[in-house]
Amino acid sequence: MANIKSAKKRIKVIQKKTLINKMRISQVKTAIKRFEMALSSGDMNLAGEKLRFAQKKLNQVAAKGSIHKNMAARKVSRLTKKFNLAQKSN
Repeated sequence: MANIKSAKKRIKVIQKKTLINKMRISQVKTAIKRFEMALSSGDMNLAGEKLRFAQKKLNQVAAKGSIHKNMAARKVSRLTKKFNLAQKSN
């Protein structure tokens, strides 16, 4: 444990930021999971809505710095590719 007052404050700040980042990443994972469930059920309208929501969440989280912007772009690209392949097969 830190002895210096500023170091103690930094520990508290880092803990808060860590919790916020975990919450944001959890929201992204949930959005992706819901998209994949909608896609597997075969409902393309619902899957399209869930894809747009997942893209929005990914971009928001990347803008806040919780994940890297290239990671967000890669995930969006892969989700879009899955959606497009599912649309072609239907």
